[in-house]
Amino acid sequence: MLENAVDEFAKLPGIGRKTALRLVLHLLKRTEEEVESFGNAVIRLRKEIRYCRVCHNISDTEVCQLCANPGRDHETVCVVENVKDVMSVENTQQYHGLYHVLGGVISPMDGVGPKDLEIESLVERVPREGIKEVILALSTTMEGDTTNFYIFRKLAPLGVRITTIARGVAIGDELEYADEVTLGRSILNRVDFTGTFTPPTP
Repeated sequence: MLENAVDEFAKLPGIGRKTALRLVLHLLKRTEEEVESFGNAVIRLRKEIRYCRVCHNISDTEVCQLCANPGRDHETVCVVENVKDVMSVENTQQYHGLYHVLGGVISPMDGVGPKDLEIESLVERVPREGIKEVILALSTTMEGDTTNFYIFRKLAPLGVRITTIARGVAIGDELEYADEVTLGRSILNRVDFTGTFTPPTP
């Protein structure tokens, strides 16, 4: 039983067997009620949390609270790689539009192509929702830039304004590790995307 529990914890990202064992031993010290509460929380998370049918952010309803909020700017969409990036941008309190979560970036080395991401749903969403600006807020890595360029090529014929976050986020950085002030300024000082891998510095 102990070994099985350690094996399951070790499947979590960033958790080795030593850490998994430490977590299991910690749970054994807790009361039965506390462990049941922990287990039920995980089960409810898996059963009740889904992805928003509009932006693909996590939600406990069919349409997430951000998309359903009439107070948000529904003409501006910020494209991010994953759910953690939505949280990072929201924490800046500098952005009040909507989001579109791709679910990753194009990475041939990892076998991830455009069809594996939510790019087509973004292309369909722009004219359907009357979106006027798409902000590309992907990590400043080669994979992020490649994805930016691909999205630009897909959206350019639609006539929508396409911008990217300013390079206050250092080259090679992932969005979730940028501090809130830097990320907030990068969004506020966003620049038009020119269709090149290195957008101009404002």
